[in-house]
Amino acid sequence: MRDETLLKFPCDFPLKVMGRNNDDFRSIVIGTVEKHAGEIDMQRIEERPSRDGTYLGITITVTATSKAQLDAIYMELTSCERVLVSL
Repeated sequence: MRDETLLKFPCDFPLKVMGRNNDDFRSIVIGTVEKHAGEIDMQRIEERPSRDGTYLGITITVTATSKAQLDAIYMELTSCERVLVSL
């Protein structure tokens, strides 16, 4: 079975992650992504707190090199108890 994808690698790929807006959520997400994608330029990170500030949405645009790399990032993010949603 082939790994089929419509993406052509390498490509810029936005990872969207949501969780509770606490002291370490941001560093956990960035650390997890950097583990798989290398150092991230801070200008490629966008943050959006929820209206009441309880939750934080983080979008990190990485240069994805393969479907396997993206799968590994998503697997680790979704297994983290601090991450509520990862798109």
